[in-house]
Amino acid sequence: MKRTADALDAREYDYDSARRRSPMVEEVVELRRYRDLVRQLVTRNIKVRYQHSVLGVGWSVLSPLLTTAVLSLVFLTLFRQTAPDYPAYLLSGLLLWNFFIQTTSTMAVEMAGGTDLWKRVYTPRTVYAIATLATGVVHLVLAMVPLVALMLWLGIPTGAAWIAAPFAIVCVALFALGVGLTLAVLAVRFRDVLDLYQVVAGAWMYLTPVIYPRSIVPERYQWLLALNPMTWFIECFRLPLLENTMPDPVMAGLALTAALGTAGLGWWAFTRSADDLATRL
Repeated sequence: MKRTADALDAREYDYDSARRRSPMVEEVVELRRYRDLVRQLVTRNIKVRYQHSVLGVGWSVLSPLLTTAVLSLVFLTLFRQTAPDYPAYLLSGLLLWNFFIQTTSTMAVEMAGGTDLWKRVYTPRTVYAIATLATGVVHLVLAMVPLVALMLWLGIPTGAAWIAAPFAIVCVALFALGVGLTLAVLAVRFRDVLDLYQVVAGAWMYLTPVIYPRSIVPERYQWLLALNPMTWFIECFRLPLLENTMPDPVMAGLALTAALGTAGLGWWAFTRSADDLATRL
């Protein structure tokens, strides 16, 4: 009778690695358990960024406005015919582009560099990536305040199509998550990846209609813009706000596919390598 009970206990505590869920799924489950930590990290990130600055949160408003003012002085006359409301056109593109670049760069640096919590206390590795992403979204929402004010000042009409703008923000956030996690995996193995990314990002910006209207690009080069996911995200963001027009369904579908595919690929690559990354940090 005792041997039977011991056998039952053995079966109860028997561990079968084949029955484990995939690392991707396990990370999602663990991340849900640590959602309070994500909120605390986001709060910390915001406080650290603004607590010792003179203007505080005002920097999220002032910085893009100053950049827009300078670039508008340079390019307004040049693009007046193709982009009548050029300051709003420019600012909307800059906000989404800066959100993407700053989020991916910060995420890669923090994840590749490691943190004390990684080495001392168990937490899902993606907690820090999600916290960085959420912090970036908060900054983006704050920076949209001057965009809305500028649009109202320029007399750009509001409309029901504005409800489509968050779709673009969600898409570019997912895309940034995938790119940031992929960069983190590569940066742990190859330290010069982050420096290379800054160079690529500079060239990437000029291949994206952030500063210039897409219509000025010669027809034979339009395919370069059409293959650029950031073009889809920015167009899906601008059309509802500046033209009160819903994004083209094909373009919206491409944007969503690119966002989900990149996020999934980055999540898979990072969770698959998370244990190895921890030993390398």
